[in-house]
Amino acid sequence: MNRNRWSQSAGVVLGAALLLAQVPAAAPDSAGTLVVRTSDGGQLTSLALPADGHWCLLWHHSVQGFQVEDCYRVADGQLLLNSSHTPDFAAGLGHTPGRGRLLSDTEHGYRIVDIDAPVPANHFLLRVGSRRVDHRIQVGARVVSLSQLAAGERVEIQLIPPTDGAPSP
Repeated sequence: MNRNRWSQSAGVVLGAALLLAQVPAAAPDSAGTLVVRTSDGGQLTSLALPADGHWCLLWHHSVQGFQVEDCYRVADGQLLLNSSHTPDFAAGLGHTPGRGRLLSDTEHGYRIVDIDAPVPANHFLLRVGSRRVDHRIQVGARVVSLSQLAAGERVEIQLIPPTDGAPSP
């Protein structure tokens, strides 16, 4: 390998190491860390997930204004869309037969449970809505408003699985 290729490879490895160094290590009883980055790779926030890996993305429907809730969980290092809740099937919302179970809630809304749809590569992109839409991530009692941090921007939401402490090969 010539020197130029070696330095390019070393730069890529160093860049990846620096990016990972910005992500705090998850607690030993954690399902991993949820990291939100801007389109240029800057980190907006990171949240340690509990052992069950449960967290939710909340927002207000841009037309009707009611709160929508998509909840995720982590199973064997895989991020899964687990459930969705909405008080109304307005534009863009609804149930696809065979994808989870549709239930009524006590407030005349709808909850789709047991979806368990894998999120490809443990990450997805989101165009963050205005403060009126107020996209938020909720992990337990902690709530982080993405709309306060990055309204109108495209962000990446990614699960970083916990490491077992063993060095990589």
